[in-house]
Amino acid sequence: MKNIQTASKEEIAEIQWLRLKNQMLFLDQNSKFYHKRFKKNDIELSEIHTLEDLRKIPITTKEELQLYNHDFICVPKEDIIDHVTTSGTLGRPVSLALNNADLDRLALNEMQSFQIIGVKKEDVVQITTTLDRRFMAGMAYFLGLRMLGAGVIRTGSGLPQLQWDSIERFQPKYLIAVPSFLLKMIDYAQEHHIDFKKSSVKAAICIGESIRNMDLEFNALSKKIKQLWDIELFSTYASSEMATAFTECELHVGNHAQPDLIFTEILDQAGAPVKSGEVGELVISTLQNTTMPLLRYATGDMVSFIDDPCKCGRNTIRLSPVIGRNRQMIKLKGTSLYPQNVIDTINEFDKISLFVIIAERGNLGIDNLIIKIPDTSTLTLIQLFKEFLKSKLQVTPTLEMALPSDIEKLKYPEDGRKPRVFIDNRY
Repeated sequence: MKNIQTASKEEIAEIQWLRLKNQMLFLDQNSKFYHKRFKKNDIELSEIHTLEDLRKIPITTKEELQLYNHDFICVPKEDIIDHVTTSGTLGRPVSLALNNADLDRLALNEMQSFQIIGVKKEDVVQITTTLDRRFMAGMAYFLGLRMLGAGVIRTGSGLPQLQWDSIERFQPKYLIAVPSFLLKMIDYAQEHHIDFKKSSVKAAICIGESIRNMDLEFNALSKKIKQLWDIELFSTYASSEMATAFTECELHVGNHAQPDLIFTEILDQAGAPVKSGEVGELVISTLQNTTMPLLRYATGDMVSFIDDPCKCGRNTIRLSPVIGRNRQMIKLKGTSLYPQNVIDTINEFDKISLFVIIAERGNLGIDNLIIKIPDTSTLTLIQLFKEFLKSKLQVTPTLEMALPSDIEKLKYPEDGRKPRVFIDNRY
């Protein structure tokens, strides 16, 4: 079968539309939530022929998925074989369920994602993220590598000593890792005189944190990693609700969509599509999904897209890094900020490596932004940091001193699956 990613744009659109129509028919027949939605809004699926027609179907929100969770399930309860939850970044985690077909789809998604990067059957990949704690991604990485036939090392999250021992023993070419954890691994290697620059690792597949700016150049975090350890860094973007990954190819010019598994729209605040290069909210419809398919689901993630064919031969759209979530925008003293702007700025300062950002809302409904930094910081460093923030952000967030151990607990909660650099307490 021809790879849909390298098909012409016209072929991709035709295949996607057919799969989207099939998914909508499936939802009408099997989803209590969407059957009600179609009926309430007088939606006749036989009359949905264009993208303009599709936009007659209301957006599905995260709140609806949480509130009417069981109404989204399209298969008998006894067919469900795996239960996962979202990370709960904006509140209580959302429950999701998968049957056997969905696990096969998840494996296909991740295998194709690894193929976009260039991972081959003969390669060995070390997974430094958790496979438990109801985390879909860790399982997806394992299933995808298994389908690809590549070697897998399941070290799990944390434990730098185990990571380096595994690298020495099994000689992986790739690491799957949260970027900030790579810095922890480097720190450990330097402290224990491990010659990490001569290790077998040639590249890291980065998850959970952005490594590029909107112009697709490395941000401060990835620059810091590259200065210390010159391995190739690949950007990825995914969420549990999508059960699909967007991944950089070897040219590093945006995250490729997988059009056989997901249908994407990027919309402005009025619900109209934005143009290539403009920022909007990513709205997705999952394809070839059977247990809890989502139709026109608002992810909350603000991105732009590139529609030009990639020189790698793929004709899929490519997404920019996520600049933030629509609900996460902060209005600080008249200036609009997204968390990623603040994170990149702090990483660029380079003299403070441990921090957590907290957004709060005061009694008058005014946003406040607090940056917790170690109480070991000198007065001179604090003043330099304030001046740097002011010059880059045009405003100065509130700085709070805290014990490094307390900041670590906030950043790496016991029940967490990835670091929390930004905590939103406004909702």
